[in-house]
Amino acid sequence: MRDRLFPVMQISTTLKISPVNVEERAKLDIRPGTTVRVYLKIQEKGKTRLQAFEGMVIGRRGGTEPGAAFTVRKVASGVGMEKIFPLYSPNIEKIEIVKRSKVRRAKLYYIREKAKKEVRRRMKQLSTEALGKREEQEAEARATGEKATEEITADKEEQEVVAEIKNEETAVETPIKEEIKETSEEVEEKTTTEK
Repeated sequence: MRDRLFPVMQISTTLKISPVNVEERAKLDIRPGTTVRVYLKIQEKGKTRLQAFEGMVIGRRGGTEPGAAFTVRKVASGVGMEKIFPLYSPNIEKIEIVKRSKVRRAKLYYIREKAKKEVRRRMKQLSTEALGKREEQEAEARATGEKATEEITADKEEQEVVAEIKNEETAVETPIKEEIKETSEEVEEKTTTEK
C-alpha cells in the first residue's frame, strides 16, 4: 500500500573514480609464470611516451582488490631487473599477456637464485674452456719454440691501444705545440730585429 501512495524512483548514477577500466584489469588473468608486456606512460620534457617492460610475473598480491600488485622480472644485458606494478595504476597504458607457463608455486622468488647459479656455472665453464685453450696454445708454442699466439695477439692489442693513446695525446698537444712554436718564432724575430 505504501508503494502505491509513494512511488519509488530508482536513480542510477555511476561515478568514475579512476581513469583505469577496473573491470578489464580485474579480468586479466595474470598469474605467476605468465610472461607479460607492460606499457608504462613516461613523461619527459612535457611529452608522454610509452615504454614496454616485458618479463615473467614472479608474484602477485592483493587479488583483485584496489591495492593489488604484481611483480615482473626480466633480464637485460645479464642483469636481472624486477618491478612491482600496481594493477590499477593509471600510469599503465595496457598489459599484454605474451605467454603462459604452468608453475606449481604462487611466488617464483627462487628464480633469482636459480639465475645466479646459472650465471656462475656458465662463467666457470667459459673460464675452464679458455684456460684449456691457452694451455694447448702454450704447449704448441713450446713444441715449435715460438710465443703463444694468445700472447702475440695480446701484445699486438696492447701496442694498438698504446698507439691510439699516443695519437690522442699528440692530437691534443699538436695545437698547443704549434702555438708555442709561433710564439717562440715571434720572440726570435723580435730579438733579431733589436740587434
